[in-house]
This record gives sequence, C-alpha cells and structure tokens, in this order.
Amino acid sequence: MVTDATGQPMRFILTGGQAADFPQGIPLLSGITATQAIAGRGYDSDGILIFVEGQGATAVIPPRSNRRVIRTYDREVYKRKNLIERAFNKLKNWRRVATRYDRRSLYFMATLQLAAAVTWSTSLSISPRPHRHRHVKA
Repeated sequence: MVTDATGQPMRFILTGGQAADFPQGIPLLSGITATQAIAGRGYDSDGILIFVEGQGATAVIPPRSNRRVIRTYDREVYKRKNLIERAFNKLKNWRRVATRYDRRSLYFMATLQLAAAVTWSTSLSISPRPHRHRHVKA
C-alpha cells in the first residue's frame, strides 16, 4: 500500500500471503511524485533505491542487516512510517478487510478501495459534527 503524506491510502497491490514485499515496490511507486519514499526493511533492495532516486526522491529505508555496506537513512523522517501503519489499522477496522472475508481477490480489492474511500471522506470533514446533548431535568 502507498499512502500520501497524511497517511491516506493511495494505491494497493494484492499478492499472495507468502510473497515477498520488495517485488511490488517499483509498481507501487510508479507514477507517484514525492520528495521522500518511506518504507520498511522489506523494501531495501538496490532496484528500489535506484528507482526512487531516479524519480528525484529520497529513499528513507533502513538497511537490512546483511548488507555489506550499511547505508545511512534519516531516522527522524523514518518515524513518520507510523502513518502507514495507522492507515493499515484504519482499514482493518473493517471486518471484511481484517478477516479477508472475500475469497476472490477482485472482491477483496473492491472492499479495500471502498474502505479507503470512506477513510478519505471522513478525513476531509472540516469541522466535527455538533453533538446534540439531551438535557435531563431532575
């Protein structure tokens, strides 16, 4: 999943449960303009790093422990990765998403997109709805 700078979902790619993350990194990022790409260690590959830098962005990806040359990354910027984790948690509030209720990936993708649209629409509300309080006279 790709999110914007505010943590709102932008793009999904479904894979099998046993599939590695990094092969989907370049397709997820293709066509997206950003100044920074924040991702977990699972996306630390030379191909993804070259692609991100070729797009004019800075890769904020911690290096894997098995790298011969350990790269540096901005740890303060990496702390914003929690926005991505929070986006996953918002989507998992939908029971159909959390339990993968839909058997076909087409239907599951539609459910993901609907859940993402709802999270987008709730984040766009400028002011909260006024609460209507019932006053009870004693």
